[in-house]
Amino acid sequence: MDTLRVLTVLGFALAGMAWAGPEVGKPLAEVRLAGAAGGLVTGGAWASDSLRGKVRALFYVDPDEKDLNEHVAQAIQQAGLDREFYGSVAVINMAATWMPNLAINRSLQAKQKKYPHTVYVKDLDKALVKRWGLTDDGYDVVVLDAGGVVRFHGTGKLTAAQAETVVRLLAELVAEAKAAAK
Repeated sequence: MDTLRVLTVLGFALAGMAWAGPEVGKPLAEVRLAGAAGGLVTGGAWASDSLRGKVRALFYVDPDEKDLNEHVAQAIQQAGLDREFYGSVAVINMAATWMPNLAINRSLQAKQKKYPHTVYVKDLDKALVKRWGLTDDGYDVVVLDAGGVVRFHGTGKLTAAQAETVVRLLAELVAEAKAAAK
């Protein structure tokens, strides 16, 4: 009986690790959102290979939790990162809310106009939950280097210390990208 308990606990622990989200130090698996699966708020398909080439902050957001990490977004904005080497992406988990897509679409179009440097993406079928293990009905913050490798992953409401870590890491990665471009 004790062996069965140990194996059961081990099985649950391993299953939990499989859904722990993106692994720091590794690139994300390829994902493409188009048509019924989602895509750019401005129209057209979105592919994760677009995350390469610049340092990125990716926010994966349940619309019900949209303000949870506003302090992180504001801290990044205040850092004044060089847009030639940095970009942000907000992927909205449209299937994680009771809100109608029409209302969310209007809000996203307004945000896209207000924040033209951020790429807004709709995930209509929880593709990034399934493919990358991001949080369903929650909020993820992922920092990627210019090569598309995960350098930070946080879930839920990030602490002030985590927000500082994100900003510091983004600034370091942008400096590295600038140096590499010379």
